[in-house]
Amino acid sequence: MTESSVGEVSMRELARRVGLSASNVARYFPTREAVYLEVLDRARGAWLDSLTLDGDLSEVAATLARSLATRPVLCELISVLANVLERNVSTEIARDYKLRSAKHNARTADLLHAALPALSAETAQELSSAIFMLTAGMWPLAHPNEAVQEAVKDPRLAGSRLDFEDRLRRLIVVLTLGYQDVRRRIGQ
Repeated sequence: MTESSVGEVSMRELARRVGLSASNVARYFPTREAVYLEVLDRARGAWLDSLTLDGDLSEVAATLARSLATRPVLCELISVLANVLERNVSTEIARDYKLRSAKHNARTADLLHAALPALSAETAQELSSAIFMLTAGMWPLAHPNEAVQEAVKDPRLAGSRLDFEDRLRRLIVVLTLGYQDVRRRIGQ
């Protein structure tokens, strides 16, 4: 994945890279999308294993944004999850992945709630989901193809340039403060 995007790698190429025949790989993973869902699951677990959140909201947001920005394979897979990876898999594979993803989301929420105790457990869960969705949407915008990279060098398009880490950090702060404000206003 560090050499090619998800869409550029076939099942045959995946098998070749791991030194197996495509039929042997297909015994365990019927499609390349199923392989990538497994890679995404493991990458997300490894990210969470390495993640330590402490400090104030600003530090927590910076840690989250930095830790994601330094894991381009994870972010790339998150960004193609809905449009690519979930399109060519069986119900069983989709359900299995979604259940594992829910556990990762709960684990992220637990880390958020422990670091930011002003957030309720439910709000931490919602913030965890929002961080995942923000990553899915912002990663490809912050990492466009070469033609778009060249185009946005035009000073008139300065607003089109997106620093993934900085924007994600700021949005995590804004969302967290917003969740806390809503909780105060509605008394939850």
